[in-house]
Amino acid sequence: MSEKLTRILNAATTCIARSGVRGMRVNDVAAEAGVSPGLLYYHFTDRAGLLAATLEHINKQVSKDDAVLSSLNAEDRSRHVRHLLLDEIKDDADVRRNSVAWNELRACSIFEQELAEPLSRTTAEWNREIAQAIVAASEGTSEDEASVTAEILTSLVEGISGRWLSGFITTDHARYLLTTAIDSLTTGRPTASQEPAAQGLAK
Repeated sequence: MSEKLTRILNAATTCIARSGVRGMRVNDVAAEAGVSPGLLYYHFTDRAGLLAATLEHINKQVSKDDAVLSSLNAEDRSRHVRHLLLDEIKDDADVRRNSVAWNELRACSIFEQELAEPLSRTTAEWNREIAQAIVAASEGTSEDEASVTAEILTSLVEGISGRWLSGFITTDHARYLLTTAIDSLTTGRPTASQEPAAQGLAK
């Protein structure tokens, strides 16, 4: 992807995180990216095309290199599963922006049908990526089992991140909940005794 397209999609993500899907205007995205509105229409045809491309862009932000995964040992592959999921919730401005935009796009797909297909596609890609990582990390786990586990975990990420972004729970507690779920579902060993000292509820 060219530097200019990346800048446009980052700008679209920023505008969605700032104003919501319904508040996002193509002209605002163009101004944020420092390009002409015509360039956005040239690359994405219309607003729906821009939103679909933004969904895919957000979905690709976490590193998902199959070549790297295949070179890891079993313990590191297990850590890789955690990395893919926990990197969705951390104190980082870009991660928070992407998470706000993703949750907003997901919520709006209920009312904006043009978002339903690209959201379904990108969610399926995310589930598939996590399932592949689980199979690589867990000897004896079938693809069907990994697919179910991946869907549960990605659903939990969305739900937990919503509470985190709303300020109902702290970053540490959100990551603790997700880590506990990952360990419980992938190894059968929940880590409930390892919660950080920080309070679960945000102040």
